[in-house]
Amino acid sequence: MQMSDTREIAAPTDIVWRAILDAEVLRACIPGCESLSGSVEEGYQAVVKQKVGPVSATFTGVVQLSDIVEGRSLRISGEGKGGVAGFAKGGADMVLEPTEGGTRLSYTVDASVGGKIAQLGSRIIDGFARKLADEFFTRFQEAVEGPEQEPPTEAEAAAEAPKKGWFKRMIGG
Repeated sequence: MQMSDTREIAAPTDIVWRAILDAEVLRACIPGCESLSGSVEEGYQAVVKQKVGPVSATFTGVVQLSDIVEGRSLRISGEGKGGVAGFAKGGADMVLEPTEGGTRLSYTVDASVGGKIAQLGSRIIDGFARKLADEFFTRFQEAVEGPEQEPPTEAEAAAEAPKKGWFKRMIGG
């Protein structure tokens, strides 16, 4: 399965780039991610729980960042095994371009599965993969973009889970 799309992110390219390389941002953006540890250089170990149709599985695997062109593009790829459910692997090639209002993030996603999950049929799997990719990039955009209203007070921020623009506020961007 392959798909491509573009997102207009209301943040400077350098902030978007820093977010892509941040493990906490990746963990928060990967749907179902229970843990993510490691580094950009060595890769990340991940645990991701997903339900595809009637099949539910916890995948353990790796997430790698490669083909890095500083501040411009990279490939994020992952591969995980879910026991009897099978395996999943895929990646996204991402390109950043500065725009008048922020940054254009273009991406091409590819994904494949095997084992019990593959028996569900390509229509279910393709729809699921599209949903996951869209959810990842929606979460990423929300994490990076600054709030449209005044930022919450420290007490309000401490009482709530991370919201839109949390990465940008965290780095003071």
